[in-house]
Amino acid sequence: MLAGAGSGKTRVITEKIAYLVRQGMAPDRITAITFTNKAAREMSERTERLLARASDDRRPRISTFHALGLAFLQVEHARAGLRRGFTVFDADDTLAQLRDLLPAGTKADALATIRALISGFKDQGLDPEAALAAARSPRELDAANAYAHYQRRLAAFNAVDFDDLIARPVALLEADAGLAAAWRERIRYLLVDEYQDTNATQYRLLRALAGPGGAMTVVGDDDQSIYAWRGARPENLLDLKRDYPALAVIKLEQNYRCAQRILRAANRLIANNPHLFEKRLWSEAPEGPPIRVLRCADDQVEAERVAAEITFRQQSTRAPWSEFCVLYRGNHQSRALEQALRLAGVPYRVVGGTGFFERAEVKDLLAWVRLIANPDDDAAFLRAIKAPPREVGASTLEKLGEVAAARHLALARTAMDPSARRLLAARPAAALAEFVALIERLRALAESGGIAALARELVPATGYDRHLRQQASDPEVLKWKLANVAELVDWLGSGSLRGGIGEIAAQIAILAGGARDEAGNQVRLMTMHSAKGLEFRFVHVIGCEEGVLPHESSVEEGRLDEERRLFYVAITRAKEHLTLSYAESKLRFGSRIRATPSRFLAELPQDDLAIDGADPEADASAREERARAHLDRLSAMFGD
Repeated sequence: MLAGAGSGKTRVITEKIAYLVRQGMAPDRITAITFTNKAAREMSERTERLLARASDDRRPRISTFHALGLAFLQVEHARAGLRRGFTVFDADDTLAQLRDLLPAGTKADALATIRALISGFKDQGLDPEAALAAARSPRELDAANAYAHYQRRLAAFNAVDFDDLIARPVALLEADAGLAAAWRERIRYLLVDEYQDTNATQYRLLRALAGPGGAMTVVGDDDQSIYAWRGARPENLLDLKRDYPALAVIKLEQNYRCAQRILRAANRLIANNPHLFEKRLWSEAPEGPPIRVLRCADDQVEAERVAAEITFRQQSTRAPWSEFCVLYRGNHQSRALEQALRLAGVPYRVVGGTGFFERAEVKDLLAWVRLIANPDDDAAFLRAIKAPPREVGASTLEKLGEVAAARHLALARTAMDPSARRLLAARPAAALAEFVALIERLRALAESGGIAALARELVPATGYDRHLRQQASDPEVLKWKLANVAELVDWLGSGSLRGGIGEIAAQIAILAGGARDEAGNQVRLMTMHSAKGLEFRFVHVIGCEEGVLPHESSVEEGRLDEERRLFYVAITRAKEHLTLSYAESKLRFGSRIRATPSRFLAELPQDDLAIDGADPEADASAREERARAHLDRLSAMFGD
């Protein structure tokens, strides 16, 4: 289904699931896939309400692509050359391994490039030998060589990375017709949300699971494909039509979200792009107010005007702060805005900052969980032994690594061997013995009492809370870190994760991003990429200048169409009020430069815009209205 912005994509998926169940299909033979843990959670909740079922073993599977790949590998671990309870490396783990494998002094940007190239090799289905043969530049050769060493290290650690969660199931299913047939029996019907965001490997996974019959429903919109930088291919819509010609193409063109002016602007904008499939959104919503375009002297003035506009709108409508959103092209644009909102007393939250599971204290404790689950996880061992630090320094760890390599064992398993410890100095050897004894005690606890028992004991047993207090220099930071630790313990013990300790450790790598609650009654500040799938009554889009939107690098690289799609996504987040703003000058590298309005503003229907300076009488009236509202607010504050 081609489903435009605000046309009810998620509802299509959930209603189709309910329909299939009413037609007699077993719920546990249905699998729905989306791209984020949050979206999967919301889809699950809607489906539960439609089906009104409480049975744990007769539910549709609703997950992300990576969670589906993890579930596959947990069942087929032996075919994939993995042992039960394998580890899933996150991005930090991968970078740590590559940093260790590459020459000392490799710069961070080169390291990130090599990691991205290896990810690209896996996305293309290339093993290390094929990647080496396909390499064309010195950097690609470096990446291909590192890829071979990296894969050997993953195998030694009984680990996979996020790319492997898709690439390995694809390789197994495409190579073994019997295995593919068995999984098609297990998954009788597939549904995919946000299909335009799939990459090449994800499409191959879908095709392998659906088989030649193509029992699937996919919902997508090529006009909202904004993730080419991470491999998304809107062309997968055409590939699907080619590979499954019997699939019907259904267009959902009614928008249930936006006022007609906003929708008209979005349609006019996106009409400048080439289209895989033609469609035109329409709405029965009211016409709505004109789209305001604010012309500001600089980005500081822009931030202050946006803060004042949000304050005025909230006071005049009494709308919750959570109905307001400010969108920008890059995270760096939030600084001036945050300052202006703080001065205006407006509560806000920056969406997409450091995630809960990216925080040091949370990653430290999860390293313990991973190591308890899998003593072959060297990355977890190296983090856990420093959290809190023990009398085991870098030279001892290096010596332990040499012994482990000679014996073809993981670091933790080597440390468990008294004969290996006798090769080390007495004090670090004793500290290692104490460390591995604690690991074994906690593993026994987890095996007998489950993850909840481990969660209760983990912090006091490791002394991690004492470690935080010893390291703290700021009481507020300590309070914040301890609260994060308490929240992690509560989450681990909540029953949200199921299975043995090994299965749970792998699930953590996939599910971690969705464990925190959403922001409360606060204005949301976020990038346009982060706003996908969301909607707000009042939307401000700042930084509508050439070089920012469209971004200068995208223009240079010929990716103007994707920048236009990104602006289209931003516009269609607004339900009633849309405000666009730009600065006439910007501070760049210490010098103030002149900025010009984004070319995209000229592509909007000018009759639907209220542009600063175009109507002096209307501008004066608007200023008077806002000044009156400001005086009313001051009067209320001082009780006059």
